[in-house]
Amino acid sequence: MKAQRGIQSVEVGGRLLLALVHEGRPMALKDLAQAAGMAPPKAHPYLVSFGKLGLIAQDEASGHYGLGPLAMQLGLISLQQSDPVRLASAQLPGLADVVGQTVGIAVWGPRGATIVRTEPGPLPVHVAMRHGTVMSLRGTASGTLFAAWLSHAEIRASDPGAVFDAAFERDLAAVRDAGIATANDGVVAGVSALAAPVFDAGNRLVLSLTAIGPSASFDVRPDGPPAQALKAAAAALSRQLGARSAATRVD
Repeated sequence: MKAQRGIQSVEVGGRLLLALVHEGRPMALKDLAQAAGMAPPKAHPYLVSFGKLGLIAQDEASGHYGLGPLAMQLGLISLQQSDPVRLASAQLPGLADVVGQTVGIAVWGPRGATIVRTEPGPLPVHVAMRHGTVMSLRGTASGTLFAAWLSHAEIRASDPGAVFDAAFERDLAAVRDAGIATANDGVVAGVSALAAPVFDAGNRLVLSLTAIGPSASFDVRPDGPPAQALKAAAAALSRQLGARSAATRVD
């Protein structure tokens, strides 16, 4: 097949974006240019243009360059269009009716557990989840779920300050044993949540099915009806994605 002609300047500038993705952290101009294989004076105009588009953002204090809001949005859209998210999205309306609360999908993104799809609950009073919200590692069902199944290295790549002390490790072991994470009056008083894991053919955690609601009316017991419904939906999706057995975390 004949190679298609592209725009060389776009490909050259794209090396800067690839370098940021590869390094996974904000970088000084000199270091970024070196990683992209170009001189700083050549790199700077590309960074200015990328900044105007929102692909790059420069920290005012340090002067370092990192990925900007448009890059984050593109990443979220890419995640939304992936097969696991598409399959899970089709289940949300029915799952919200069964669980009786707002449900959503969380994936592990550049900044941590991130909500990418939501479905409001059927009750007049429900707790809303917003697309793009990043859930904290501790105190939220989604964050704790990913901490339970992903390796420490994967977690710290997005959350360098993550601390895995003995008490937290015991909590994570309990999540793996139960197959579901709970948060009762966690980060926000009066709001509780459940999160169940969905695995792919490689038995890797790919997303969380999350339910959130008012603590006064939401049964978040690991063996309660909402938790069982969430776990059943997650298990069915895992089978669709080719998961064959219970997954284990490898550090």
